[in-house]
Amino acid sequence: MPAQHRPAIEAQKTIGILGYDDVQALDIVGSADAFSIASTHLASERNDAAPAYKVLVLGPSRRIFVATSGIAIRPHRALEAAPTLDTVIIPGGKGLRLNAATNARIAHWLGARARHIRRVASVCTGIYALAPTGLADGRRVTTHWRFASEIAQRFPKLRVDPNALFIKDGQIYTSAGVTAGIDLALALIEEDHGSHVALAVARDLVVYLKRPGGQEQYSEPLRFQMKSSDRLSDLAPWIAAHLHQDLSVETLAAKACLSPRHFTRRFKRTFRVTPGEFVEDLRLGEARRRLSASGVSIEGVGESVGFTSADSFRRAFERRFGVAPSIYRGRFSAT
Repeated sequence: MPAQHRPAIEAQKTIGILGYDDVQALDIVGSADAFSIASTHLASERNDAAPAYKVLVLGPSRRIFVATSGIAIRPHRALEAAPTLDTVIIPGGKGLRLNAATNARIAHWLGARARHIRRVASVCTGIYALAPTGLADGRRVTTHWRFASEIAQRFPKLRVDPNALFIKDGQIYTSAGVTAGIDLALALIEEDHGSHVALAVARDLVVYLKRPGGQEQYSEPLRFQMKSSDRLSDLAPWIAAHLHQDLSVETLAAKACLSPRHFTRRFKRTFRVTPGEFVEDLRLGEARRRLSASGVSIEGVGESVGFTSADSFRRAFERRFGVAPSIYRGRFSAT
């Protein structure tokens, strides 16, 4: 968002992050750190000591709860003593997914309080407590790719997208697995205070402001890489690191020491798309990130990720995202 359109200074927003035994700790601390860094940055920018965000960890009671990693966390308040909240974040974890009593307690509290909350967000399997409330019925949602099918079967009124990193649909925000909670927090910060603040937080955390691609790049290819000793196991990360080079079927087949025909057949069986589709998807995802974060010309961005001409880049980008690169940059540039 351009500087001249940054949102006006607003009152402090209280973020409630729910906690329980066997929670995924990173779902809590990743989001909390993002909001804390945003407060620090805004205080410096405004020369104002008042934090933009107040983050409260809310537990079933005031007693310490223990994450799956063994980290012990003392909540600031119990659920019943929660103040007025601007945003509620429901972290994932097996305690919520497998413990029916914990799930029911949080779902009941959330359903009763939701009408007074501006934004309700779930991280990873936090959707297991959001879905029973009915708040997300008919809405597009996402969750960790491993649990997307189960969620879709258990809650057929949800429109589950198994590939998205995070989704906003009305007041409901959902994100994919674990670190995608940071992507979601950055999006909430950008919504509140503009892209310049979200970008500053992303830089402090050393993460993308807008991560390219979707969950498939972190699920099927990586699962294959981890489990397989096949000669394709190192190919996906190699492609991602050499997007500007010749990535024709012949080049990739030679890299894998296979004939082009055998390589294409095996690649499609492994990655469920053709080599050309896989390469183009990675190139366009990286191009989208570079359009948002750099001052390089549109032609330069296309060339930097391996497109042979500005026209071929524009056509592919419009086909994939439904908008021209120049329009995309105008909407999403962080400068």
